[in-house]
Amino acid sequence: MNLDFWILDGIQGLRTEWLDVFFRAVTRLGDGGIFWLVTALVLCVYRKYRPYGLMVLAALFGGLLIGNLGIKPFIARLRPFQVREGIVLLIREPGEFSFPSGHTLSSFEAAFVLFYMDRRIGAGALFLASLIAFSRLYLFVHYPTDVLGGFLLACVIAGAVVWAARRFFAVRPLREKDA
Repeated sequence: MNLDFWILDGIQGLRTEWLDVFFRAVTRLGDGGIFWLVTALVLCVYRKYRPYGLMVLAALFGGLLIGNLGIKPFIARLRPFQVREGIVLLIREPGEFSFPSGHTLSSFEAAFVLFYMDRRIGAGALFLASLIAFSRLYLFVHYPTDVLGGFLLACVIAGAVVWAARRFFAVRPLREKDA
């Protein structure tokens, strides 16, 4: 936990007014996974992209079940601002436990599936997912190990979804289909 706070304290040294505004906006994109949910639904509208939209939805659902409804209440880890006194949050206080970071989990689940679909689109999604994950540290609502846990769980869940889509539904990356 000391390493977690050492990293968080270092990040707090980066704080400026414009970064406060920027990271509040970025973190909102990850609230409830809504940005990724909307992305998945938009993909589902188009026949060509529908399998990938369904894959994103499957990954998000898996993350909700395993991460938010399973691991979070089981681990029941307090958030850093609940442990360290005197922290003034820039956002509304999150209501659930800390580990794993749900924003990180949903963002990287979706980004990994999008990267599988098309590396160019996926690279942008991975960049956005990284910003969302970092915002959780910047805003002092997650420990670095919460973000790492969300990232690793996203790797497993998205990997399982991609594997299942390839194995059982023959879903291939877009470039592979066009070749």
